[in-house]
Amino acid sequence: MNKYKLSITILCGFIFLIGCSQSVTQNPVQLAVDNADRTLKFTERDKFRNPAATLNFFEIKPEMKVLELAAGGGWYTEILAPLLYTSGELVVTHHDPEAGAYQKRSRENFDNKVASHPGFDKLQVVTTHVPPKKPYVAPESFDMVLTFRNLHNWLSRDAMQEVMEEAFNALKPGGSFGVVEHRADDSASLDYMKKSGYVSQSLAIEVAERVGFKLIASSEINANPKDTKDHPRGVWTLLPNLRLGEEDRDKYIQIGESDRMTLLFTKD
Repeated sequence: MNKYKLSITILCGFIFLIGCSQSVTQNPVQLAVDNADRTLKFTERDKFRNPAATLNFFEIKPEMKVLELAAGGGWYTEILAPLLYTSGELVVTHHDPEAGAYQKRSRENFDNKVASHPGFDKLQVVTTHVPPKKPYVAPESFDMVLTFRNLHNWLSRDAMQEVMEEAFNALKPGGSFGVVEHRADDSASLDYMKKSGYVSQSLAIEVAERVGFKLIASSEINANPKDTKDHPRGVWTLLPNLRLGEEDRDKYIQIGESDRMTLLFTKD
């Protein structure tokens, strides 16, 4: 073998080793985000919701037992399920279908997703109520509790503290509570928050600390300075809902999704 061929062989081997090393050490959260089984219209929201950066900020690990509160349409569930599939465990809470027409429709849609989506065969779904009628899960049984854009729903039912208490009780000592929520200005009134879908960061922290959580970090990962928070139909005026239809559609598309707080608490 001449020197040129030898050099090429060595170079190719070096590139191969780098590629192997990168595949072995690639962040497991990013692998879950890149999962080809995710719903296409969900992946289009990644640029607004920053799932890899958010979950890495929460310091989630594949071996954790995680509770996702109020899974909704399963946007984050599609990422969490493959991430925790092999070594961890994922439990989600969802509506009681007997609670009303919206709850029935939402739960049926989610149950259909669970039945058909690849990688959901280990997923556990717990029926819950807001306010809680009974404990959501066994006490001190989870490493992490997560919730995404749900505080406003609990606040509108005067139940935010009660649901946060369920999160606190579910966690083992040292466990983490990760929250993403549409963010109101700290000067916002309670009436505005209940109607608009936005919750002030100061109120979210105040209520969490009241039930026993300790704030350990906050992040601007999901901030959006374009969001003026004064929209006719509240947060639902923006993507992905666009409740005004064609009225000022381009304006709201340019804003994108809502400005959001990203908070990480711990249970001592």
